This record gives sequence, C-alpha cells and structure tokens, in this order.
Amino acid sequence: MAGLVGKAKSFISRVLKADIVKVFSLTSISTLVKMCTGLVSVKIVASIIGPAGVALVGQLNNFAMIAMSFSSGGINSGITKYIAEYREDNSMVAQLLSNALRITAICSAICAVVLIVFHRYISQLVMLSADYGYVFVIFGITILLYALNNMLISIVNGYKEFRRFVYINIANSIIGVIFTVALVMFWQLKGALISAVTFQSIMLFVTLWMLRGTPWLDLKFFKEKFNRVIAGKYFRYALMTLTTALTVPIVQMLLRGYVIAEISPIEAGWWEGMQRISNMYLMVITTSFSVYYLPRLSEITDVKELRHEIIKSYKVIVPILLLGFSLIYIMRFFVIKLLFTPDFMPMSHLFAWQLAGDFFKICSWLIAYLMVAKAMLKMFIITEIIFSVNRLVISLLLVNINGIIGLTQGYLIDYILYMVVILIALRRHLKNEDIDNRRI
Repeated sequence: MAGLVGKAKSFISRVLKADIVKVFSLTSISTLVKMCTGLVSVKIVASIIGPAGVALVGQLNNFAMIAMSFSSGGINSGITKYIAEYREDNSMVAQLLSNALRITAICSAICAVVLIVFHRYISQLVMLSADYGYVFVIFGITILLYALNNMLISIVNGYKEFRRFVYINIANSIIGVIFTVALVMFWQLKGALISAVTFQSIMLFVTLWMLRGTPWLDLKFFKEKFNRVIAGKYFRYALMTLTTALTVPIVQMLLRGYVIAEISPIEAGWWEGMQRISNMYLMVITTSFSVYYLPRLSEITDVKELRHEIIKSYKVIVPILLLGFSLIYIMRFFVIKLLFTPDFMPMSHLFAWQLAGDFFKICSWLIAYLMVAKAMLKMFIITEIIFSVNRLVISLLLVNINGIIGLTQGYLIDYILYMVVILIALRRHLKNEDIDNRRI
C-alpha cells in the first residue's frame, strides 16, 4: 500500500512539473472562461432556435472554417513556427511579419470578392436555400478583420507570450458571448447566423488594444519587401493548413447534409450538439498544444530529444484524458440538461463513441503535430485526404445500418486507423533521421 501511495505521489509530482502542464494550468484559466461563456451561448442559442436551427448553424460554421482558413492564406502555423525559431533576430522577424501581412491581405481580399459576388450561389450550396445570401455578404465585408486577428495571435504564440495569449483569449471570449447572445435574442436564427461569421472579426480591435506597446507591433516590422524564399516557407504550411481546412469541414458538411436529407434535421441537430460538447472539452488540450507543444517541437532538432518530448507528453496527457472523459461520460445527462433543452436528450447515446473517438484523436495528434512542426508536407497531405475520405465512407455506411450513432462510430474507427498509420510512418521517419544524423 505504501508503495502504491509513493508511486502516485511521484506521478503527480512529475505531472505538475511538466512544462506542458504548466501551460495547461495557464491556458486552463482562459479555457475555463471560454467554456463558461460557451455554456451560456450554447444554452441560449439552442433554447431559441432548437435542434434544426443548431444543425443549420453547424453547416455555416463548417463553411466559415474553410473561408477563414483561406482568408489567412493558411500560414498561421507557419508564423508560429518561424517566429519561435527566429524571435531573437529582429531583421528576420521583420521579413517574416511583412510577408505574413501581405499574404493575409491578398488572400482575404480574394475571399471577400468571392463571398460577396457569389453570395446567393454559396447560400444555396451550403444552407440549401438562397434566402441566407445576406450572411455571406456580411462575411465577405468582415473577413479581413478575422484574418488579421488570427495573424496577431499566431505571432504572440511564436514569441511564447503565454500570459498575454491567455488574457487576449479571456477578453475575446467574454465580448464574443455578449455579442452572440445579443444578436440571437434580437434576431433569433438570423442573429445566430450573422454572429457565426462576424463575432471573431470584431475581436481584432480587442487584440490590438491588448497588444499596445508590444515591441514587435510597430510599422517597421511590417514594411519589408516581398521575399519569395519566406513566402515559400509559408507555402508549405499553407498547403497543410488548407488541406485540413478543406477536408474536415467538408466531410462534416456532407455527413450533416446527408442526415438532414435522409433522416431528419432534428437528429442532425443532436449530432451537432455532440460536436459542440466535444469542441468544448477538446479546447483545453488543443489550445495548450498550439501554445506550447507546436513551438516546442519546432525548436527541437535532436531526434532523441524529440522522442523524449513526445513520450513525456503521452505520460502526462493519457491519464488526464482517461480520467476526464470518464467523468464526462458519467455526467452526460447532467451535461445535456445544463447545455441544451429536453429536445436534445436523445443525443446521450452518442457520448460513448464520441469520447472514445476523441481519445484516439488526441493521442494521434501528439504524434501528428510533428508533421506540422517539421513541415512534413507530403505525409501530412496524403494522410489528411485518405483518412477524411475514409471517415466519410465508413460513417455513411454505418449511418445506414445504425442510424445517427453511425456517425460517431465511423469517427472512432477512423481515428484508430489514423493513429496506427501515423505511429508507424513517423517512427520510420525518426529512425531515418537518426541514421542520417549519425552519418553526419
């Protein structure tokens, strides 16, 4: 017994001292605020527009993810990586920031024109009705603000200014929920749709105010000429980001659209509600990954140290996931009552499969982030496309057999297969890197 207690104390001590947990502790404050504001927002929105309305907003959110990724040129991960790598070299930082601004501005302008000119066609394609064209016009007008805000936050990330990052996110969460709730209460579904494509854009002004006085937020860092070499570096990350931006939301839109057309909008709303809950608890981990894990993997050049960092992260994250997901499953009925209305109670049978899928998703991300950190372009794009198609096919097959629960079953199977393939592929890659380093 004494030995078990000693081992438990040793594990807790090791976990608390881990750098990734220190970042978790810091970002958890921001995430807690974001979750609380999200709780309020989801509850009010779901109560007013119901399951069918939630499904419609889900379609718009998926499309918005695609458009927002294109508006930033898909380079935000690249900004974080290269700022983390060259942050002590002001001359290089100026080159990086100047080119990032130009790419962001050009891509945002192209997206704005497309959204405004083709607003009715896009509305029909995404929302299954041309009546929502006005939403895409508003989106086109404000999308540059979103892209600039994301660019600034990526720079903060690269500089590892964790506290500033947390404060910005807390402010954005609070103002965002006030904005969303106000629009939904005044205009119901119309307000929810407008909020979905504008609330992140208005955050630019909050971010700028909170970054005032920052040394790098100076015009001299954004006035350098266009550099093809740096643009090429960003392009590798753009391809990876845009691949994900296209595959993941498109698969979700196709699956949700199929359920709306073949089963019912209400059941599509249950699945969307499950996705909302999943996004809330995954926020804690993905935020810390982007703030700590990506810059950390980017700066490590030694293969043995890289392996050590990944293994150390597994030892910390896996026990936390198992405990946290077990608690969520036990409390699933309470969670549904807290976040939604009685109309959403049938979604309780989706929890087990969704939580299991999320577990393998995070476990696979611990390895897959290495592809982003080291710009493994070919491997990243191939695996993203293959496993997105795989998820679509498996989910559609299972939906026809098991109904709506088939979507979460397909999700779990896809991420188990993804993790196995990524583990084998990156293990071989690291082994080859180690051999090459020894030759050198």
